[in-house]
Amino acid sequence: MDGGKGSSSGRTGHGQVRDQGPAPARGRGVLEGAFALLDALRRNGDEAGVTELALACGVPKGSVHRLLDQLVTLGAVERKGNRYRVGPQLYRLGQAWEPHPGLRTAARLPLQRLRAATGASVVLAVLREDMAITVSSVPGDLEPLLPVRDGIAFRLDTAAGKALRGPLRGGAVLDREDVMAGVCCASLPVRTPDGRTVAALAGLVPAGRPLDSLARGVAEAGAAISRALARGGQRSPVPKTALVL
Repeated sequence: MDGGKGSSSGRTGHGQVRDQGPAPARGRGVLEGAFALLDALRRNGDEAGVTELALACGVPKGSVHRLLDQLVTLGAVERKGNRYRVGPQLYRLGQAWEPHPGLRTAARLPLQRLRAATGASVVLAVLREDMAITVSSVPGDLEPLLPVRDGIAFRLDTAAGKALRGPLRGGAVLDREDVMAGVCCASLPVRTPDGRTVAALAGLVPAGRPLDSLARGVAEAGAAISRALARGGQRSPVPKTALVL
């Protein structure tokens, strides 16, 4: 590979430029380490110390210290004493991701109404590779038995995963404690006006509650999301003051 212009440390004794090939690998290693730390903090769900993070990521403690210092400076991580947690800048960046134009905006009110009408924990999930990822959620009566949060990934053998994978016949996918004891679920795909499945909407309730009424509520909420998508997600202008972070 042509090394181009290199630093003094990249030159041989004859003034020739040494191959700079390893540099990109080092860069990738730093980025991978940083993302591994952020993911470990996300999975921890609370604060974590350097030793915990080093063990979780397989990164030396010295490297963890250096990476955390840089991430704190950038606002991606917050420090409280000797403990660390995900910072506000990472949250703001994550909120910018839109799996389908207008989807989260279109889903906001229908999810809240479904929760209010049924008491269910409500999740909106999208398909990414071989996992379903929650992009919007409203906690319900299952807390704290089964917390629902944005960004949680789960398998496709769940009701929501099945609703994401293909066309359905005969109504909602129902889960009667098939995945988790004490938890039942009703899920349906959310489709665009041209019929494409862009998400799955699921309501989760404690076992023993009737699922027929929950399935009807999920269907109504899903239809409301589809209508909002057809109208462009009911987007409204963002006030300039809201952009001051």
